[in-house]
Amino acid sequence: MALSEENVTTTPEPETIEVRAMQPGPDEFPPQRQISRGKATLLVAALAAIALLIYSGIHSRAAAESRLTKRTEEAAIPTVAAVFPQEGAPTQEIVLPGNTQAFSDAPIYARTSGYLRHWYFDIGAHVQKGQLLAEIETPEVDQQLQQAQAELDTAQANLNIAKITATRWQDLVSDGSVSQQETDQAVSNLSAVKATAESSAANMRRLEQLQSFEKIYAPFDGIITARNTDIGALIDAGASTQPRELFHMSAIRQLRLYVSVPEVYSRAARTGAPATLTLDEFPGQTFHGTLVRNANSIDVASRTLLVEVDVDNPTGQLLPGAYVFVHLKLPDETRSVTIPSNTLIFRKEGLQVGLVRNGKAELVPVKISRDYGNSVEIVSGLQPTDAVIVDPSDSLVAGMPVRLSSKPTGGSGR
Repeated sequence: MALSEENVTTTPEPETIEVRAMQPGPDEFPPQRQISRGKATLLVAALAAIALLIYSGIHSRAAAESRLTKRTEEAAIPTVAAVFPQEGAPTQEIVLPGNTQAFSDAPIYARTSGYLRHWYFDIGAHVQKGQLLAEIETPEVDQQLQQAQAELDTAQANLNIAKITATRWQDLVSDGSVSQQETDQAVSNLSAVKATAESSAANMRRLEQLQSFEKIYAPFDGIITARNTDIGALIDAGASTQPRELFHMSAIRQLRLYVSVPEVYSRAARTGAPATLTLDEFPGQTFHGTLVRNANSIDVASRTLLVEVDVDNPTGQLLPGAYVFVHLKLPDETRSVTIPSNTLIFRKEGLQVGLVRNGKAELVPVKISRDYGNSVEIVSGLQPTDAVIVDPSDSLVAGMPVRLSSKPTGGSGR
């Protein structure tokens, strides 16, 4: 059916102008939406500030921990003081202490008992070999000698009669006048009597020797250094008592010295090598000796070699027991350095010192030639440029990092 235009109603389309009028422009937001956007901006800024604060705290804490770790590591490195060894002049000779001794030194004892009758020399007297020093009165020995002489005379008389008897019986047994048994007995008796006579003669010689000891003679050329008896003193030479020294003698025309040479200088102890002696009581004066022998063995306790030096002393200027300095020439020059004694390390590995090299500790073995008390002389193991640790701790080991407290200075001298 056809509709007429009057009967048809149409809905009007909305105007686009109105619709565009309802859309806000960029600068025309509602106040509520503008407030929400401001809050979001503030929230983002607050979150960023919080994040920055957290990052700053974490970073500062990490930096503090790093600094603490570094400081802890640095504090764990020990700080040490060090010195440079003091270089000495090349050693061409060594000077060692020694004591002079008499070439011959002997106490004089009595060999027979009695009373001192007389003495002829006192202390300081120069005597020759064989000179009479004293006489002892021995009445008991004299009486024993007289008795022994009588016994010897009796034994010799018996021996003579025994010889005659034995000879006679040997002649008679040939023609049957006596028996062979009687002859053998006579011959045997002769042997017994002969033995008795020899025993009496031996006893006689023993007592004569004891009587000869009544006179005391000098055993060698020398001086009397002690006299321990006087006239009338009892002299007891019995085996059950301690003998009493009557005199003491020393031969001083030649003296001997025993010197302990350190092992490192043992090459200087050559037999026949010359030696020079100096004494404080003779300033500017030297005496000359000769190294005559050595022990050919190093003393394990002192690490030294014992040598003997003989010195001629014809005028007696040098006295036994004097303290002397013995100068021995070395076969070649020896260079050495001196360091304080408190730098030494004594361990089972031997004598060592600690050095500072490239910021680390290094332990090196050394050899001592002379000990001056507060310092020692080192002949091997060190150079003048080495920084030696002073007062090293027991925990010091090779390779340990160390720090110097100050620039090393020169080592202490003698």
